[in-house]
Amino acid sequence: MHRFSLKTLLILLPIAGITLYCAPGKRSGHTVVPTTDWRGLVLPATPQSTTGNPDAGLNYLLYGDMLGTGMPYALLAKNLVKPNADLVREGINANVPTGYTVFNAANGVPVMNGNCFSCHAAYLNGELVLGLGNTWPGYQKSIKVAAWGMRKLVNNKYKKGSPEREAFGNFGDYYRGIAPYVKTKNPGTTPAFRLEEACVRLRNPTDLRFQPKANFSMQRYTLPSDVPPLWNLDLKNALYYNSMGRGDFSKLLLQAVVLATPDSTSARHALRQMDDVLAWAKSLQPPPYPYPIDSALASEGHLVFLENCEGCHGKYAPDPVAYPNELIALWVVQTDPLYAMYLADQSGLPGWYNESWFAKSTPTSSLWPNYGYVAPPLEGIWATAPYLHNGSVPTIDDLLNSTQRPVYWERPTDSHAYDAVKLGWQYASKKTGKGKNTYNTRKAGYSNQGHTFGDELSASERKAVLEYLKTL
Repeated sequence: MHRFSLKTLLILLPIAGITLYCAPGKRSGHTVVPTTDWRGLVLPATPQSTTGNPDAGLNYLLYGDMLGTGMPYALLAKNLVKPNADLVREGINANVPTGYTVFNAANGVPVMNGNCFSCHAAYLNGELVLGLGNTWPGYQKSIKVAAWGMRKLVNNKYKKGSPEREAFGNFGDYYRGIAPYVKTKNPGTTPAFRLEEACVRLRNPTDLRFQPKANFSMQRYTLPSDVPPLWNLDLKNALYYNSMGRGDFSKLLLQAVVLATPDSTSARHALRQMDDVLAWAKSLQPPPYPYPIDSALASEGHLVFLENCEGCHGKYAPDPVAYPNELIALWVVQTDPLYAMYLADQSGLPGWYNESWFAKSTPTSSLWPNYGYVAPPLEGIWATAPYLHNGSVPTIDDLLNSTQRPVYWERPTDSHAYDAVKLGWQYASKKTGKGKNTYNTRKAGYSNQGHTFGDELSASERKAVLEYLKTL
């Protein structure tokens, strides 16, 4: 007989900024054009909404019904007795953890499910920072038991045909459906695109309704991603590490609803709020570096940065901000290629998406393929450890000197454990990959290879660049 704690039952899903890619010509409907230019592919801009209200967007993230269905709140309420001091909310949500929201399902039943802050809020030096990627998602453990336990509790408590079962139904179906596909191999990473991939394989692309027969097959091995910060969204022409999210950003951010929304009618209701959510995300600013900065050394680092890094990553203060939006070819950047290759060659998600309600209704969005990773904006980069698309490098100092990157490293369990010298997490190198908090870069898809451009700098130049990055 299994006993389920609240913590076990609430291993819900990161829902914002789901990271995806698409298949070249086979499943996506688009053709991949490999680039031989070292500068990569310049990503074109598309018109985005400018009418949203940031305050309304934040309010929707805190209290809104984006997902549509969830776990009946009555089953969880007795465990939610302590006010959340870090994310102050009112009413029924006052005691709810940061990454969750209680809302009324369409039939009026209060339910609880994840929100964007389950993935896009994290602690830095002990303080909660909205928009910072969560690096404690806990996907190394299987969620199969949690999915079974949720359904068992609901079915035991409520009769078939009850409004509570109806309010839980879609979430229960999809949570059970994704359970075999989202177990990661290392800490600090998320199965972001896999969550959506596993959900849409059971959705009709036209009306988004649940269907028991899968649209496509999926491999069981889960490739990882790190969660990027939201405060750079206003600089981007495309979304996700491989920049395949094209078109309307509010529609792309809405992809999270595939976890639990009943149908396209419910998704359309949530879409009405997404211009506000996008406006909130674009209003975010990175946290200022909280420790002393050597201004003279930072000025030296600024010049080194302009000489060696600006071409891919752009210009920042004291220069006018200019971000190039370049997708760098795999053969150039040489970071672990499996994430991009799987999404470009094997995933059934892009083809589904590009024939679905998301792509066919207004405003339109689509998933475009290519083989590469976008060079990200660097504002607030000091705060966003770990680094690379798979979170395999614990500090910027290690990123700029590939020879010192640890093969096995243990992440801290203390949110205060920031390394102000190397810019990133304090960590301990390990001799093996054993241990639940140990990152093993020998695992497929989790390599710390590539991005060796900093190796060409001298030690003094790297030190100066680190100091400059503190100012961004």
